[in-house]
Amino acid sequence: MTESDVDIIVIGAGVIGLSCALTLQREGFKVTVLDRKGVAAEASQGNAGAFAFTEIEPLATPGIMRKAPGWLLDPLGPLSLPLGYAFKFAPWMLRFWRASWRDRYEQSIRAQTALMQLSKESLEELIRFMQAEDMIQREGQLQLYEGEAEFQAHQESLLFKQSQGIEVQLLEGQAEIASIQPGLDARFTHAAFTPAWMNVCNPASWVERLAQHFQEAGGEIALSNVTAIQPAADKVTLITEHGRRTAGKVILASGAWSKPLARGLGDRLPLDTERGYNTTLPAGAFDVKTHITFPAHGFVVSRIDGGVRVGGAVEFGGLQRPPNYKRAQTLLNKAVAFLPGLDTRNGTQWMGFRPSMPDSLPVISYASQSDRVVYCFGHGHLGLTQSAGSAQLVKDLVLNHTPSIDPAPYSAKRFKGLF
Repeated sequence: MTESDVDIIVIGAGVIGLSCALTLQREGFKVTVLDRKGVAAEASQGNAGAFAFTEIEPLATPGIMRKAPGWLLDPLGPLSLPLGYAFKFAPWMLRFWRASWRDRYEQSIRAQTALMQLSKESLEELIRFMQAEDMIQREGQLQLYEGEAEFQAHQESLLFKQSQGIEVQLLEGQAEIASIQPGLDARFTHAAFTPAWMNVCNPASWVERLAQHFQEAGGEIALSNVTAIQPAADKVTLITEHGRRTAGKVILASGAWSKPLARGLGDRLPLDTERGYNTTLPAGAFDVKTHITFPAHGFVVSRIDGGVRVGGAVEFGGLQRPPNYKRAQTLLNKAVAFLPGLDTRNGTQWMGFRPSMPDSLPVISYASQSDRVVYCFGHGHLGLTQSAGSAQLVKDLVLNHTPSIDPAPYSAKRFKGLF
């Protein structure tokens, strides 16, 4: 294959990569997207479809290490770690522990809040640009609690969100809860409703819409597995299974598969995978009125193209281990108990690799070896949510503009010197 010279090559055709590609194309760049499997073929395909702008707290909270061992040892719990993967996972866990210290935790919240605000503003602009309001479900989010004790245990988190200007309505009693979401089991006596929460009707369709706009404006999307990135003074060369490609700059946005490519550029980053599981049920399975979250159980129920998606939980197991679909079934069993009218027939199970950093913040920065390579990966379960804002930060880095938010918390260098 002959070399193809373009302004920018984006590696990754998920929601992050295509958001970056479309944003850069709108600035006048000639952009090509390369992906090993195609548009929305991995984590962007089967997530819950939530734009979770209110989720500003990192997974690594102060005191979480007292709870983590019990979770990690439960193979079907909300946070699990297969024993065979524990040794390999230890360095990530050490940095997770450091991220849970009060100083780092507070830094992460500030950075997450800033990126969420930028992402929300950028998404609204993108919806207008693509005329895509038909794909958005502005129906809020309902967090459910079983009894007064569980509700009180979450008060600090709920009050914190309110202190950050996030509207959270506290509900008590089955009648108030049913006014938002009928059909729930009577065990749920308290709830918190976030009216501003948004969902997309189908995350795969959203990414396909991004790809459509990008291609209609002249952008190229090609199937190609990139094995190495070689920056030079005036260009970047990509080694692929089909030959070489060159570009003025490269955006590395291949999610959980970004780690070896970044390592080849001298950046050894603590990137691992949150393996998320779900089951999607056909239309008519349950009348979902809002995005439903069960915080104590680590899963959600959302409406996807009229059907129902039941999924969540976190399993740290890397890219090579086979899926454990018992986790998806466990979530579905709980959903049946919590939503008594749920019809579980004809469901489709799925597992996706969510790229996770210990401090729950993505990496959005130049590579250490070259400012011709820009990283944009590691968003965990917030890739869809933060895609539009991340693309704005990437655009600023490419153009060498001063970003609208402080870029330092997302630097690839932030873990150096930590242990």
